[in-house]
Amino acid sequence: MARSTRNSISRRLAIEYSHRVRSESPATWVFWVHASNEARFEQSFRDIADQIKLPGRRNPRVNIFQLVENWLRDERKGKWICVLDNIDDEPLCFLAGGKDDPTEGPTNASTKPLLEYVPRSPNGFTIITSRSREVALRMVEHKDLVEVQPMERLEALDLLQKKLEQPGHSRENRQLVDALDFMPLAIVQAASYIRSRAPRYSVAQYLNNFQKSDREATKLLRKEVGHIYRDWEANNSILVTWQISFDYIRRTTPSAAELLSLMSFFDRQGIPENLIRYPLKANKKLHSEPLDDSSDEESSSDIGPDFEDDVTTLRHYSFISVSEDSRLFMMHRLVQLSIRAWLKSHGQVEQWREKFIKNLAKEFPSDKYENWGKCRTLYPHVKCAMSQRPESPGCLLELAALLYRGAWYASENGFFGDMMEMALESRKQRVKLLGAEDKTALQSTEMLAIAYRSQRRWEEAEQLQVQVIETRKTKLGHDHPDTLNSMHNLASTYRKQGRWEEAEQLFVQVMETTKAKLGEDHPDTLMSMHNLASTYGVQGQWEKAEQLFVQVIETTKAKLGEDHPSTLASMHELASTHWKQGRWEKAEQLFVQVMETRKTKLGDHHPHTLTSTHNLASTYRKQGRWEEAEQLQVQVMETRKTKLGDHHPDTLTSMASLAFTWKYSGRRADAVELLRTCSVNQEQILGPNHPSTLSNSRTLLEWETEALNINA
Repeated sequence: MARSTRNSISRRLAIEYSHRVRSESPATWVFWVHASNEARFEQSFRDIADQIKLPGRRNPRVNIFQLVENWLRDERKGKWICVLDNIDDEPLCFLAGGKDDPTEGPTNASTKPLLEYVPRSPNGFTIITSRSREVALRMVEHKDLVEVQPMERLEALDLLQKKLEQPGHSRENRQLVDALDFMPLAIVQAASYIRSRAPRYSVAQYLNNFQKSDREATKLLRKEVGHIYRDWEANNSILVTWQISFDYIRRTTPSAAELLSLMSFFDRQGIPENLIRYPLKANKKLHSEPLDDSSDEESSSDIGPDFEDDVTTLRHYSFISVSEDSRLFMMHRLVQLSIRAWLKSHGQVEQWREKFIKNLAKEFPSDKYENWGKCRTLYPHVKCAMSQRPESPGCLLELAALLYRGAWYASENGFFGDMMEMALESRKQRVKLLGAEDKTALQSTEMLAIAYRSQRRWEEAEQLQVQVIETRKTKLGHDHPDTLNSMHNLASTYRKQGRWEEAEQLFVQVMETTKAKLGEDHPDTLMSMHNLASTYGVQGQWEKAEQLFVQVIETTKAKLGEDHPSTLASMHELASTHWKQGRWEKAEQLFVQVMETRKTKLGDHHPHTLTSTHNLASTYRKQGRWEEAEQLQVQVMETRKTKLGDHHPDTLTSMASLAFTWKYSGRRADAVELLRTCSVNQEQILGPNHPSTLSNSRTLLEWETEALNINA
């Protein structure tokens, strides 16, 4: 039977079973052999000989193994069950008892493998436990293999309740067994720790300490659990239990241990194969300079065929598991904690931390929509990288570049808290190592300013943007594209605050400079004209906005083509201008044209396509075409939920729009419920003072008051 390290109470169950068998049937014997090493194997055989009072057992020259085997083969002695516990070491399966030559010592030996002394006999039954599936399969047929699966939640709760001697399955109990991955030894260990400190300590306190940090969790998992029924030699700390298996793998399969060391730094769920299939030994020397990807070429011959063997080894020891499609790897958090604790105690954290960052930085792409699928898969690992602080300057710069790209992805998907944290750390490292005026440091500063703007921290955003503009003016000149781009970002910040005149003045300045520097039909010039037109539109200067949008559209059509993203963006803004004026037919015509073109060029699920579809639905609603509006709004909302998540700002916008459609089409109760859900989520995600939160909260109050009056 293959035994996982999770099954920490199996020994007691077997002992209890042995007592029961002997009491019910005196003819049945149950023997326990500690088979973790040769010395314990031999001592167990001597204990068996003492238990059954074998003649000659005290003779120093007797072969104790042969003596016990002869007794086991004798059917007249009755039925027996022998448990060979903890055979985790493959060489032990074939290890001989010792020497044959009597002149070299006692003849308590044989060249016969130790396991052969437990005979296959019709009157006997052998149970073998092992952490290693590979070792187990060397001794039994696959059909005879029984894998001990992890506990279910209810079983884990029952175990915790029993060990705490407390009734009921409280919320804290459920959270604790979840955090401990339903592992029995971890649960018993936690319960023992809590009980030993009661009544001044509780499950809630243990859970809080365990989740506080990896350091606190590691301290708790090192605590020993003492029970008289457990093997005196076995370590009762789950952390050390995992590390014993890890030590064995290091000795027998070093490459598998290296693979596990690397994997311990990733997010424990969904580790892609391509992130860990790089040559592991390529990073043994710590880097002091930025890594040059062009010189780090890898081939399949570098990786070698051992990767699959290493994966198999780690799976056999239950260190990792694979997803249903076999493309992703998973680890228990407790495994990660134990491996990182081992690496720290042996001074190996830095080399694997650097390898983790290097591999992830190489794979995480730039923030373009076509890369979003890959970004989504890798993003949880980028979040793990936020807490890492490598020592070498080169790796710190790689981390800064990774977090900069991660911040872009976070901004596009509404993860504004992550965006802020990543942008702060990226800027901090680049300024520290390269100086505040370095090109990449300025990029990170601009990213941080955008993060501040997303949280409506206008003064901090403006201060950083002005700083970037002045630095770029000094280093690059007033008319450099990077300087003009910084001025454009500052103008956008002004516009977001409703500072229309300042925004307009800056947009005009950028537009005139790009015209003179790059020409009237240059994309940068057209972008400036587009943004200036948008500024006119939000001020209600419809004629000026429309005139400028038409000019931009005609130029981009001739210069870039009718289906170019810039052309479509300006057409979309012109349609929005018509919409704000109540010119529904013109708005509808343009929205349909833009939506269909974006579907063809970008796909049905691209954010720009969804925005056009959303605005077309709003146009239908304004015309009283409820069914057409609802159909499109439901489609956009569900797609955004799937692609972006239930709480993304764009998803919440779709929910609010659908609520308005339901309200005006007569579905008042559904509308109130949907807008209530939307308002709660907006308050959590955007904050209580965000304009969208305030607007929808006021509307919800009006609708609820109206409903009360109707019911009254």
